[in-house]
Amino acid sequence: MRTIPIIQGEHAVVKDADTVISTLLGSCIAVCLHDAEARLGGMNHFLLGEPSPEHTLSELDLQRYGVHAMEVLINATMKAGANRQNLRAHLYGGANIIAGLGGIGTANAAFAKRFLETEGIAIGHVDTGGTRARKVEFRPFDGKIRARCVSDAPPPPKPDPTPEHGGEIELF
Repeated sequence: MRTIPIIQGEHAVVKDADTVISTLLGSCIAVCLHDAEARLGGMNHFLLGEPSPEHTLSELDLQRYGVHAMEVLINATMKAGANRQNLRAHLYGGANIIAGLGGIGTANAAFAKRFLETEGIAIGHVDTGGTRARKVEFRPFDGKIRARCVSDAPPPPKPDPTPEHGGEIELF
């Protein structure tokens, strides 16, 4: 199985049976689009829903936003042979990992749902929210998706207890 990893601001569309698209998400969102009849699909990964009206963005900056990422993904899947009426979306990510960021993950998930509803694209599975990162693996050919929360980092090993007698050496 060939894996295509994507990161923030990227997307991939494939129709090969032996290909998986993967990403790792925190507060970001990944949308997986699938056309079961055409047996193809794609995934994007975006940082924020949409820029505020007062922001002037470069082309590079625009790639971080869902409003751009969604258009790019929809167009790329249709160019690859998908029929827009057959598209079904699955949403992942949108965790609120850092408390001080004010619910960015929740806002990202709400944006993605609103965008898809406005565009008339059916929404299938939604796995958003919480406080943990997710790893998402999508097989576009058959639409199968595996998403799992990333484990918390293991605790550091406990140091050996210091000997009660300082500086003594025992030879054997």
